[in-house]
Amino acid sequence: MTITILLADDHHVVRQGLRSLLALERDFQVIAEASDGLEAVRTIDRLRPQVSIVDLMMPGLGGLEVTRQVCQWTRVVILSMHDNEAYVIEALRNGAYGYVLKDSTADELIQAVRIVAEGRRFLSSPFSERAIAAYSQKAQSAPLDPYETLTTREREVLHLAAEGLSATDISARLSISPRTVEIHRANAMHKLNLHSQAELIRYALRRGILPMED
Repeated sequence: MTITILLADDHHVVRQGLRSLLALERDFQVIAEASDGLEAVRTIDRLRPQVSIVDLMMPGLGGLEVTRQVCQWTRVVILSMHDNEAYVIEALRNGAYGYVLKDSTADELIQAVRIVAEGRRFLSSPFSERAIAAYSQKAQSAPLDPYETLTTREREVLHLAAEGLSATDISARLSISPRTVEIHRANAMHKLNLHSQAELIRYALRRGILPMED
């Protein structure tokens, strides 16, 4: 049986490398690519691939938010450079089936795709197999935080605003009016108790919406 796959990463060379690697497996078929989170959500909704390999850090929407929006249509494998337990827990909480580090071997990524396609969970080797249940339990038992109260549109606006896009730019990306953007941004900021762009950026960095500087 063929496993259909979508690749979502903002670096073309990474997507090209992944496509070449996966093409070596006869039962794998990469049916689409996406270069940012918003494009990934739309493409997954349209094509419904069995497995989606999604970069943790992408413009538009990060991999965690993409996962939350598409987990009913596809099984997501998060591809990440961060071996941070908090990201793993958040990924599982948002509905991800797999979490693979970017320095993993090719065999490990291929194994992840096969296991996730079967409906089982896969974590990269630093996270032991025995830990999957523990991570899943932590993901389920973690207290609700204010971010969880945001609507999907408020999250989309928040992510784009954190990247520094203006209301006009965001309205063009999301096909809504600048006034509607301002309302969603204000609602999100209120729910998160944020009062300035600087506070929003610090929050986005802490939450993994924006990548930390090395």
